[in-house]
Amino acid sequence: MRIHNLYVDANGETHFRDIEIEWAKETRTGKHSKVFPATGVIFRQIPADHSHDWHRAPRRQYIINLDAGAEFTASDGETRVIGVGEVVLVEDTTGKGHVAKPVGKTRHCIFVTVD
Repeated sequence: MRIHNLYVDANGETHFRDIEIEWAKETRTGKHSKVFPATGVIFRQIPADHSHDWHRAPRRQYIINLDAGAEFTASDGETRVIGVGEVVLVEDTTGKGHVAKPVGKTRHCIFVTVD
């Protein structure tokens, strides 16, 4: 399983990379990863016309899109559409940050906070 990761380098530039989630075990109910720590869960609704201009993530968090995608742009210029059901780990709590906007319609998502 692959997730997106938005991170900041030593020069404050944000970039994307992919993280491969490894399977720790397999049972009759399917494959399972290791347990990842989390500190909270936020349910969020973002209007279709909302564009969050350049900003840094307020904390390390996973964002899981439930019913609409979101377009993220890193400060290095790369843009990715994170689709329905996809996960992005945002870690750019310092540096230049990123831009985020819904794709097409009101977006419902879950933020799983890490710090």
